[in-house]
Amino acid sequence: MPLTPAIEEPQIHESAQGPRVTPAASRTAQTPRPVPGPRPAAVPRPGRPGPRPAPPAQRAAQANPGPVPAAPTAPSVSAAVPQVQLIPASAEGALDAAEEAVDLLLDTGRAPGDILVLTTGDPHPWAAHELSFGEAAYWALHDAGDDVFYADAAQVERAAGRPVVVFAANGGSVESVAGSLPVALTRAGALLIVCGDPTQINSVLGAGV
Repeated sequence: MPLTPAIEEPQIHESAQGPRVTPAASRTAQTPRPVPGPRPAAVPRPGRPGPRPAPPAQRAAQANPGPVPAAPTAPSVSAAVPQVQLIPASAEGALDAAEEAVDLLLDTGRAPGDILVLTTGDPHPWAAHELSFGEAAYWALHDAGDDVFYADAAQVERAAGRPVVVFAANGGSVESVAGSLPVALTRAGALLIVCGDPTQINSVLGAGV
């Protein structure tokens, strides 16, 4: 009597099963990137013209007599020669380039009080606004040292040194730029950023810039 061959159940090889799909529940969730917190600044950084910023603590103290806290110690300035960075810009665009440099410095962790901005032509709108309240109030903000300070490059000798100085060659005579830029270099503790015409700047500071 002939034997009936055994019926084998079809086998499904792994190669025929198609790509494996990992269940969504078993996938490892990616850790969300931390969201940077607010910048640590005692006073909001001065910006472009707009509503007058909130009065600093010094004005509040004058309005309400009482114990006045000691002014913060000015940031120490290293005796080493600071690094110099040149941002090519026309006289018309130098101030905007300086503003972008300040924003980048703050975004990368620089404290507002570390930064001094000098202009050779028209003053920064914040400086013009604060000067409308008088020289004493204006320089009191400088002495407080807790925010970005904007000043005329012609007054650079009055300004205290800070770790970073941003120099905007946004106008003025060639002589005024040549006279104030070397002084700005002495005020920069770690970094001098110059926004202006490269030919003019190199003629003052040297081709190594």
